[in-house]
Amino acid sequence: MSFRIQPAPVARPNRCQLFGPGSRPAIFEKMAASAADVINLDLEDSVAPSDKESARANVIAAISEVNWGDKTLSVRINGLDTPFWYRDVVDLLEQAGEQLDQIMIPKVGNASDVYAVDALVSAIEAAKGRSNRITFEVIIESAAGIAHVEEIAAASPRMAAMSLGAADFAASMGMATTGIGGTQEDYYMLRGEDRHWSDPWHWAQAAIVAACRTHGVLPVDGPFGDFSDDEGYRAQARRSAVLGMVGKWAIHPKQVALANEVFTPSEEAVTEAREILAAMEEAKAKGEGATVYKGRLVDIASIKQAEVIVRQSEMIGGA
Repeated sequence: MSFRIQPAPVARPNRCQLFGPGSRPAIFEKMAASAADVINLDLEDSVAPSDKESARANVIAAISEVNWGDKTLSVRINGLDTPFWYRDVVDLLEQAGEQLDQIMIPKVGNASDVYAVDALVSAIEAAKGRSNRITFEVIIESAAGIAHVEEIAAASPRMAAMSLGAADFAASMGMATTGIGGTQEDYYMLRGEDRHWSDPWHWAQAAIVAACRTHGVLPVDGPFGDFSDDEGYRAQARRSAVLGMVGKWAIHPKQVALANEVFTPSEEAVTEAREILAAMEEAKAKGEGATVYKGRLVDIASIKQAEVIVRQSEMIGGA
């Protein structure tokens, strides 16, 4: 391993991020009562231009008035190419309460985009004396974003999470699809007469995971558009989890349980991880660097893998 130690990401449950439009305050209480770990109140894509100001006011009021419990509370601001984003940041930080934890920045294309928001947030925090320091989650939604993904992950000490926004990403890349996440009809391989569908988002997700893990940021899978397809959602989430992502968006309340199901380590997995750690402790006591567990070799790398599972389980259990 490099002598530069891979930093640990922020320690928080992040299995599911539930989205809701800022223009629909009637659903805020239900979102707060959900099983999602992260709440994303949206001022961007789900809010019509004519509703931007009222949605912002709704969100500011709800941050203080709704009991969000111990959830991470995040607000997705408008893109930096719009006339709305600066007022989103200013009003949120000057008027909203300390319950606000995070700002989600959409369509980030390079590190300078993050720096612009960071400079504004830092100035307001200092002026207002905010005690709850705002973190950032960014969304990779463009060719520029994926090309500059590592510099974005390293752009600010506020960086806590990074997501893939499949729809805008597909449009920016010129991908021949209108699907949001999941396998796509024409992205397949032939084996004899049988079709086997591959995952067109795999390479982008892997790039995001690598950048995030290098710089101590949580990698998160984005939306799955067909909320009538539970099995498709599960399949996408499981692929993301295998790649190293820690959670997934829910754009419909029914998707919360699906995300939590996939990204919560099973009792069997946690038990096995603890047994591997115990087996390796016993091996170390004997001066051995490896041992055999259930017929397979386990070593120092196995310890790291097992520790990830145990930590995740303990974090969720303590949430």
